[in-house]
Amino acid sequence: MITIHKERVLQIATDLLEQHSPTGYCHDIMDSIEQFVQQTGYQFERTLKGGGIISIPGANEGKVIGLSAHVDTLGAMVRSITAHGTLKFTLLGGPLVPTWDGEYVFVRTRDGRTYSGTILSTSPSVHVFEDSKSKKREPQFMEVRLDEKVKTKEDVLKLGIGVGDFIFIDPKTTVTESGFLKSRFIDDKGSVACLLALLEIMKQESIVPAYPVKIVISNYEEVGHGSSYIPADITEYISVDMGCIGDDLSCTEYDVSICAKDSSGPYDYEMTSTFIELARENNLQYAVDIYPMYGSDTSAALRGGNNIKGALIGPGVHASHGMERTHYEALENTIKLIYLYITRK
Repeated sequence: MITIHKERVLQIATDLLEQHSPTGYCHDIMDSIEQFVQQTGYQFERTLKGGGIISIPGANEGKVIGLSAHVDTLGAMVRSITAHGTLKFTLLGGPLVPTWDGEYVFVRTRDGRTYSGTILSTSPSVHVFEDSKSKKREPQFMEVRLDEKVKTKEDVLKLGIGVGDFIFIDPKTTVTESGFLKSRFIDDKGSVACLLALLEIMKQESIVPAYPVKIVISNYEEVGHGSSYIPADITEYISVDMGCIGDDLSCTEYDVSICAKDSSGPYDYEMTSTFIELARENNLQYAVDIYPMYGSDTSAALRGGNNIKGALIGPGVHASHGMERTHYEALENTIKLIYLYITRK
């Protein structure tokens, strides 16, 4: 089995999580990933819509294994500017909006300026508003309070802020001594970290996969079309994305999740069975679950008409699309399962 260094995996994850990359604004973080890949010596190329493809030569021919993780996150965009100088926003993806009440944000203008602010209810004080506790936490009842001396719409416009500017949510990334990684957007930067960590290990240990591997870094998964295009030579496509926790699910924050079915239907029987067998035979912490309110990059690739077999695995993540948390053990188990799959003959 490969040697995995806990501190290095968590450092890669933290570096990714601390970079803002809401869906539609991923060019900066993709530059960072390209630099990382170049240091390993593997080939990196960009797709026209801004995603990344990492190519790893294999020992045999006959198939090409695709691995995918998405670097785009949930976020928001300026929808309008109010008469009293606050910002109304529209959502990017499907966040758990009530958890945004009181969150710090950064507004980035089209000319590169950045301003801090806070998302608040339009009834933000219990001393003033009778409905401060009962008002719904939905975008129409929320706004961004800018940390600037603004009292009118004109004041905000003078800052260079306009409709369509991106709003970055502070991820509040923290690693605890007990091995927990808590942050917004572990979905799916935790999985990206797994793939990049494995890439680094493969280079250091001179590991050659059984077949060619192409890692697709998707940048529009949160809005449904991240992997609608994939390289035509890929025959098997594996989304590495977060595993869900709760209700009748068996996944925990320590497991690698193997998803048998989600909202797009069942995943490939043979591939899913192989992942289960590899996890069991190698004593990995794993769970097999069904996620009815979930879709993946593999789902997008299949809907895009790609002639592939598809599967979905990934680290267990608690409180998805809110204040998320996972444990290092889930990342380690995910890295090991991917390694076992791509090196099997």
